[in-house]
Amino acid sequence: QVQLVESGGGLVQAGGSLRLSCTVSGGTFSVYAAGWFRQAPGKEREFVASISWSGEITNYGDSVKGWVTISRDNAKNTVNLQMNSLKPEDTAVYYCAAVLTWRRELAPADASAYTYWGQGTQVTVSS
Repeated sequence: QVQLVESGGGLVQAGGSLRLSCTVSGGTFSVYAAGWFRQAPGKEREFVASISWSGEITNYGDSVKGWVTISRDNAKNTVNLQMNSLKPEDTAVYYCAAVLTWRRELAPADASAYTYWGQGTQVTVSS
């Protein structure tokens, strides 16, 4: 059973930074594409970033391009999300997701493409 556990969320002031991590257990992480999504109260789940299993392909949501970086360490079974210049509108629960794939270039932006999800970590940005 594949399990994803997010960490690194918390309260930060506007303009600050956070680094979220997602640890994957129960599978061979190196063949999973992974992604981060977020959901603010009263809003739909939004794509943040994704990364292929090789790490060669990354995709970013339009609202975070330029100040968010996704990365992965297959040796440690982790995928990370570095967020800089945070704004109050970035307040949300951030979810990690993973999907088993042999496609080297696959890094889905569509939440429906993912099989496994973490329970989320709260990020709150104060003004």
